[in-house]
Amino acid sequence: MTVETAELVDRIWSRDPSVWTGGDEAQWLGWLDEPLRMHERVHELLDRFSRVEFERVCLLGMGGSSLAPEVLKRLFRVDAFETLDTTHPSAVRRVEVDGTLFISASKSGSTLETRSHTEYFLERVRNGDRFVAITDPGSELERLASERGFLDTIHGEPTIGGRYSALSPFGIVPAVLMGVDVHRLLDRAEEMREACRLDVGNPGLELGLELGAGPDKVLVEGDFGLWVEQLLAESTGKQGRGLVPVRYGDTDDVQRPDFRVGDPYEVAQEFFRWEFATAVAGSILGINPFDQPDVQAAKDKTNELLSRGGEPSLEPEGDLDELFAGAREGDYVAILAFIDPARERELTPLVDKARATGRPVSVGLGPRYLHSTGQLHKGGPDTGLFVQVVDDLGEELPIPGQPFGFRTLIAAQAAGDFEALKERGRRIVRVTL
Repeated sequence: MTVETAELVDRIWSRDPSVWTGGDEAQWLGWLDEPLRMHERVHELLDRFSRVEFERVCLLGMGGSSLAPEVLKRLFRVDAFETLDTTHPSAVRRVEVDGTLFISASKSGSTLETRSHTEYFLERVRNGDRFVAITDPGSELERLASERGFLDTIHGEPTIGGRYSALSPFGIVPAVLMGVDVHRLLDRAEEMREACRLDVGNPGLELGLELGAGPDKVLVEGDFGLWVEQLLAESTGKQGRGLVPVRYGDTDDVQRPDFRVGDPYEVAQEFFRWEFATAVAGSILGINPFDQPDVQAAKDKTNELLSRGGEPSLEPEGDLDELFAGAREGDYVAILAFIDPARERELTPLVDKARATGRPVSVGLGPRYLHSTGQLHKGGPDTGLFVQVVDDLGEELPIPGQPFGFRTLIAAQAAGDFEALKERGRRIVRVTL
């Protein structure tokens, strides 16, 4: 349904679901008021953590629970903070335990990767008071935190989806632990929130109209682009349409919106501006920007493979040159790398080869991208040329309470997504790094 621009802002703020599909959208608009709610909680959060001693923080989370903290860490250059959003055994082994405060972050509380990380480090640390949970009320993670004596459990806002949670506890608690001035951060967010109520000169509206009416590829560069990528792709990539975030692209079918993060504190404004803009673009595209109907496909395949026992095969499959030779106008190349994140730079020759097709290129690390662009790959337009990349997974690393370890888990995630994409008729090959 097309909504007149003059009405759009008022109808979004009045929580009118007919702006989109008339479905359950009104239940997922808590992000509109979250900067105000979080400002009221800041003193409480600062007080909670002022007496906690730690040398470093490791956040265990995926997608919407990890990408905003990762962007904050990079923009504010906080070396003593890391996010673990991979199940690659090499990366899990590198996490230092001594002096580390762990944050287990999952809205549902049942995210497989986060629960596996949490059980693994709980066994190594053997002290629940080195853990903080961020989760929605009543979740499985909240129950675990209570049973294992976590230092604290911080509740998220149930009316906010994961990818809209940057200005909720999922982004603000990590910011507190990084030593960021969260009062100042939220002040900037509230400035943008007020600007996004305007009929004229509304930054979120203007960006959303630009995104919704422009070409379907969107260039997302730099550190902030990591977060925008998951917001755009998971929100809009469904019903055969969607905005495709790409890291490289200079063709006519690529938009180049601006990111305003010259000052790290401006990121709070950008979080809200892009959230509002994505809601506007979703209205133009005629989709529900707050659901993710196709994400479950890869999860189901992964669980099916894990239930069979044994490790799925990740042998090379398909012909890369043949795939690239078939690139058509309107296509994009998606490199899906289930590799140790420390080896990401080794993808450069493959990226260069993909760019030589003349088509825009996106790069995603697995399993992180399954919680961001994975929805778009399956539910969005059939214009992707997919290249799955795997590396040496090393020795198995057991997960307490599970019949499989991290090596088997990431192999099943790679194989499961490969099968899910093939079932949808997507063009895909697998290569070894």
